[in-house]
Amino acid sequence: MNAAKHGNQLDPSKVICIRFARIQSRCWWIITDQGNSFIPPPCSLAALPDSEEEQDCGRGFFLMEHIFDQVRWNPGNNELTLCKEVQSLSPLGLIPLFSMAS
Repeated sequence: MNAAKHGNQLDPSKVICIRFARIQSRCWWIITDQGNSFIPPPCSLAALPDSEEEQDCGRGFFLMEHIFDQVRWNPGNNELTLCKEVQSLSPLGLIPLFSMAS
């Protein structure tokens, strides 16, 4: 949503590319938009907006920094790479209810 709203300025002619990979115990997401460069804000509780009008802006950066193990931007700041270490390699962290083995 942020890539469409903030990166591409809701321009329907621009595209967003989302790539995902699971490598061993890490999940990787790479999100690329066609927006202009920007400077990501500092990610601290003190940096979060106080007013209700601004609360939708900046909170996502703070949450990303605290949820993901790695958050990186490319030099043009239009591509975001996120990485999260996962404990379970089964889909959605669920334990299979049955086995296909005989």
